[in-house]
Amino acid sequence: MLIRHLEYLCALHRERHFARAAAACHVTQPTLSAGIKQIEEVLGVLLVERGHRFIGFTAEGERVLGWAQRVLADYEGLTQELGSLREGLFGRLQIGVIPTALPLMHLLTEPFAERHPRTATAVLSMSSADIQRGLDAFELDAGVTYLDNEPLARVRTVPLYEERYVLVTPAGGAFDGADEASWEEAAGLPLGLLTSDMQNRRILDMHFREAGAVVRPVFETNSTLTLMAHLRRGRWSTVVPHTYLGMLDGASGLVCRPMTAPAAAHKIGLVVAEREPLQPLARALLATAASAEVTKSLQSLFAA
Repeated sequence: MLIRHLEYLCALHRERHFARAAAACHVTQPTLSAGIKQIEEVLGVLLVERGHRFIGFTAEGERVLGWAQRVLADYEGLTQELGSLREGLFGRLQIGVIPTALPLMHLLTEPFAERHPRTATAVLSMSSADIQRGLDAFELDAGVTYLDNEPLARVRTVPLYEERYVLVTPAGGAFDGADEASWEEAAGLPLGLLTSDMQNRRILDMHFREAGAVVRPVFETNSTLTLMAHLRRGRWSTVVPHTYLGMLDGASGLVCRPMTAPAAAHKIGLVVAEREPLQPLARALLATAASAEVTKSLQSLFAA
């Protein structure tokens, strides 16, 4: 049984299709099927429910898959560790990020790239639940998510900043001369918000309830880009994290006011799987996060 055969098994798990899994591994479908068959012969168990198409894994196959993912992650970590001793860290860093933190990811990725020029980074927009699954399945090196609301399990964390909230509303209204906005006032506006499957929306709903307000958005979306585009039409309002303020630079006809009564803040942080030894890429990203002046940059943004 070879490392390559374990890669075939994990590719089949990701693609849920024999031909696509073979293409992802750059082999023919018979080669992939033969490699998985060899694992079954070595272990003496059936791993895959076979039919005209991929059906799923057997109970034994699910167990073997978990070990295969761990073995491949350790093997990749080993090759990165040995390679870094000779020429510096290399490899592809995979980070799952909740949508509200995406505007600030350059604060991590840029210094990481400067320190480790032989690496490449993929920043993937994900829900916190998907980040948990990605870390558990060894498909992500790290995540950026909430630390104090629906926190992830089996992770080590580095706090990055506190997410606070602002009302964004068309100019020419009651908030032109105001210094702040209340949750109750915001609830009375024609709001566009993220959909309820997004953790940020569940946080906003919680604070509206705490203020005794009922919010009924006139439109919802799971895309931050769509939300920003609607705001620029000058018809709707929204409540967003203060991290979005940079995306609204140059948008005329809008005013932004901090949300108070009650004031609210939630911790956003970097998470990596709690395991030893840490993958070299994850370890290097933790070191970068610990040295980055993220909080200072955000404070400057919020003050602006």
